[in-house]
Amino acid sequence: MRHAHTVEEVRAAEAALAGQPLMDRAVAGLAATCVRLLRERRGRVYGSRVLVLAGSGDNGGDALFTGAALARRGAAVSAVLLSPERAHPGGLAAFRATGGQVTVDQNVGLADFSRADLILDGIVGIGGRGGLRPAAAPYASAPRRGLLVAVDLPSGVDADTGEVPGAALRADLTVTFGTYKPGLLIDPGAGHAGPVQLVPIGLRPPTAAVQAPQHADLAALLPRPDRESDKYRRGVVGVLAGSERYPGAALLAVAGALHGGAGAVRYLGRPAEEVVRRHPEVLLTGGRVQSWVVGPGSGEDTSDALEIALAAEVPVLVDADGLTELARRGPGALAGRTAPTLLTPHAGEAARLLGGEVTADQVAAARLRYARELAARYGAVVLLKGSSTVVARPDGAVRVNPTGTGWLATAGSGDVLAGLAGALLAAGLPPFDAAPAAAYLHGLAGRLAAAGNRAPGSGVIGTVSDRGEAPITAQEVAAALPAAWRDVTASQGGHQQASTGLGD
Repeated sequence: MRHAHTVEEVRAAEAALAGQPLMDRAVAGLAATCVRLLRERRGRVYGSRVLVLAGSGDNGGDALFTGAALARRGAAVSAVLLSPERAHPGGLAAFRATGGQVTVDQNVGLADFSRADLILDGIVGIGGRGGLRPAAAPYASAPRRGLLVAVDLPSGVDADTGEVPGAALRADLTVTFGTYKPGLLIDPGAGHAGPVQLVPIGLRPPTAAVQAPQHADLAALLPRPDRESDKYRRGVVGVLAGSERYPGAALLAVAGALHGGAGAVRYLGRPAEEVVRRHPEVLLTGGRVQSWVVGPGSGEDTSDALEIALAAEVPVLVDADGLTELARRGPGALAGRTAPTLLTPHAGEAARLLGGEVTADQVAAARLRYARELAARYGAVVLLKGSSTVVARPDGAVRVNPTGTGWLATAGSGDVLAGLAGALLAAGLPPFDAAPAAAYLHGLAGRLAAAGNRAPGSGVIGTVSDRGEAPITAQEVAAALPAAWRDVTASQGGHQQASTGLGD
């Protein structure tokens, strides 16, 4: 599990280690990464052009000390001081001692920015708020040919939330120190960070409220049948989905459940003949279920379907049309439930569930905030879908999904996810485990399908390049779920992490 800590938690952990060489450790890790990148890009460090964008405080100091280390290896290093009166004294002295060139002239800085082989973004650290200041903002849109490495966090990204309130730099790689920060895992901030490399510096922060699972975490969660298993021990999913207008939603939700480990799927809906023709395993009679999936494409039947599901003393997943009906009824519709409820909105549905107080764009720009607000307001686990899927519990705990591909933005993909999560609920996983597990497998299946069922190439961690991928359909995502399941559970260790681009 990757643990992401808030600025306050990081500061407290640093204070507990006062007197230890935390900056030395950070600089050593950052410099080693820069050396590796320059060797990969140019074959050597000597003669490379490096630009340091140095703001105030320790973040600028990390960048200046690293620039000095690269200058000692023969790189031609220059620095732009964005807050010259507050530049880190020790870092600036070390930088000048190596012959590094310093300027405060923005025109010179922008010219160097366009020519550099490598740029160190040390403008704003994790304590920055409110977007870039005017002196730094031009670098967010300036042309460049070199790699940009963010020092701890891309400047302009909120470390605690991932919100980007104004101009922000986009890194090719972020080197972060001590622990991950929520803003590196959650969009839109994650989209500015690129792959993220963690440099341990000895911090011992508390248990994090924001976490991102990895292969080993999923392997420990996923249910495995034993010799005594039957369909009820594995879990029977009830699906209330689809309509005459949207029969495909039923087919895809059922496919997600069947490929997600369900012992059986019991389907109640209008396009029953089409469902059983495509999936002859499906049960079309009433009877025992261990979870309900309600809402995908249910159309005019939604109100009755939601009544049936919410009246049952089993976990219920509400999606799509079911969320629209729930938004009409409000949080009170869940007030009497004792069994768990999982809501799976996209940003637009989340905005409706919040009573129209915010827009879909506002939800997408502050995903962490609104996922937590929804979970608290409805007393349910919320899986907020999107470029970075956020799963929130009513107490504020959050898990962020690190897998996926842009090709999953295709019709029916969410129906597959709903069926998959319903199967994991029926198997006995609590919603705060079932939801991130489903998102993880769904994202990995999308990557495998887009790559032709080949293991995707790896990055450092986080989002991997989409090179070698092709468009996919929701049916292909459902069909790739068994391969994703095997990839997670086949073995422990580096192979799985490499296949998805995940790190420690």
